[in-house]
Amino acid sequence: MHRPHFPHRQPPLARGCSLVLALMSAALLPHAAAAAGGESAPAPAAAPAAAQGTPGTPNVSDPYLADWLRLTPDRRPAELKPGVDYGMDPSTGKFIWPKATPEIHKGQRFPGEMTTWDKNTYARNVKMLAFYPGVGSPFHAWNNIVDFEGRRYLYIHDRDYLRIMDVTDPAHAKVVYSQGGVWGPKGSSEKYDPNTVQNYLGGATIAWSKKLGKPVLVASYEIGRYGLMTEKMEQPEKVAAQRHYNSLKGFKVFAMDGPLPSQWTLLATRTTDIRHPDALIGQQQGSGSLDAPEYHGGKYMILAAAPDDSYALTEYPNYLYSPGYQVWDMSDPTNPTFVSQVAVPGQILGNKEHEQTYLMNPRAGNRTSWMGARNPIFLPKPLEKGGKIGFGAMGGLGFYAFDLSDPARPKMLGNVNTSPSFAGTEFDNADVSQYARTGYVLTNGYPMNRDCYEPYKDIFVVDARNPAQLKVAAKLPEPEVPQGAPFTSFCQRGGNYGPKRANAIGQPGGWKQGVVPYSFYNAGVQIYDVKDPAKPTIAGYFIPPLADETQLPSYTLGKGVFAIYTEYDRNIIWAFTEDGAYALSTPLLGEPVLGAPAKPWPLR
Repeated sequence: MHRPHFPHRQPPLARGCSLVLALMSAALLPHAAAAAGGESAPAPAAAPAAAQGTPGTPNVSDPYLADWLRLTPDRRPAELKPGVDYGMDPSTGKFIWPKATPEIHKGQRFPGEMTTWDKNTYARNVKMLAFYPGVGSPFHAWNNIVDFEGRRYLYIHDRDYLRIMDVTDPAHAKVVYSQGGVWGPKGSSEKYDPNTVQNYLGGATIAWSKKLGKPVLVASYEIGRYGLMTEKMEQPEKVAAQRHYNSLKGFKVFAMDGPLPSQWTLLATRTTDIRHPDALIGQQQGSGSLDAPEYHGGKYMILAAAPDDSYALTEYPNYLYSPGYQVWDMSDPTNPTFVSQVAVPGQILGNKEHEQTYLMNPRAGNRTSWMGARNPIFLPKPLEKGGKIGFGAMGGLGFYAFDLSDPARPKMLGNVNTSPSFAGTEFDNADVSQYARTGYVLTNGYPMNRDCYEPYKDIFVVDARNPAQLKVAAKLPEPEVPQGAPFTSFCQRGGNYGPKRANAIGQPGGWKQGVVPYSFYNAGVQIYDVKDPAKPTIAGYFIPPLADETQLPSYTLGKGVFAIYTEYDRNIIWAFTEDGAYALSTPLLGEPVLGAPAKPWPLR
């Protein structure tokens, strides 16, 4: 096991700012986002009156929340009993999945579940090159890679922490920058309160700017999704805090003259509140930019964002928005300009057509489902290189194909939805790596409840050869239990089980045809053979040991692999777990390169 060295933690002014502080402290006030012709968002409905005292409506003070409650029925799923309503079938050794459950993050153990964390490693067609403990957080990881002066740097970040690792030799990487808490059995080494954070960083994308002749980093700033609110109908002060969030709702653009934050220059700050481009922090409406932008260094960038508070038709208990999509002109990275807003039917409160579509969705009223985007539109080919088609995963609203040949006037071509599968998220992301070759796209949601206390989340294979007539053609197979494992279902392994995501935005070297790796929580990394997407098989896997109470607090345990990032130019898969990061190689990708890549990333 390779243990990383964390550089000496100097006083903040001496060591420069973190991604979570320096990305944000250079300019707190957003500049105006001028509309660049084309269509803008529909005018938001006037804020409705609060529904206090209205018969049949909970007594809430937020006017949008009150109108949503007045509109929708209460169809919350009942809590289920483990071993009675779901659980292990002793006659077959298989797990019987719940049909519908509420969102709940505490453990829901069932008879037959393992009582200790499985410390075994299982692998097929995958080799571990190194393990780096403690380089992330036990909750989430966004990742980026950039090359400077012959060295390759891996970024691991989320909210309150940033690690930068020199991974030029992935088998002997080292931490060269560390900001934020390092986790151990007693928790984080630094206190973090999501309710008081003034600069919340989400995902980031790094691309080469031909105009500037250097890498550009675009960082999303969104409302934090965890630790702020648990039930929006019962916490009016938390709702008000999100409406008047104490961080930017939008994005920032940085020029990178080196790998460290002290070598970056803030170029632009924008709010995704396109109706109020000069609004100060605390006065901006909407959600901010979610996850990592779809940006390749050219003219256009696509974000996931709710532009104002009327994008409110969502069931998720701790979130107020149903994000749509925004297109921005990045021809001049110092002056991003808004181009267009995309909404799909069923998002906007106060719009009768949207409300009617929403009420026809079988998820309406379940007080559980995420509705709207969590990621930008996924592009099989950048728009600047002739790409015209994009795909959007819109949670419980379904999966959509868009015509982006005129980015100022995006058109919805077709959509498909499946039977409800809640709790957990549905249609969270898309993998478009095989689309140009096959016409098929992969898409999935992921589990949020522990101990398999929700329906299984399938990875759907969508036939998109005719984007106007999308249809589900197949599903990727569920992971196989390794021979000799002390369980017959991954549910018995405890924690979270199901797919998370495949390819991230901005992975070096482009995609591998016929092969798609997925992070799969307690089932580790699953690698699928999709030479024929309609007949997929599992070609390899790496399932690491699960962390235990000697390593981390009990409330962080059981996630397994919750993120992956693949270097296709060096045939390296980085797998991120609650207790560290694995560098992996597999012959399914090819022989690993254990030195500097042939060409620097982002491509010049």
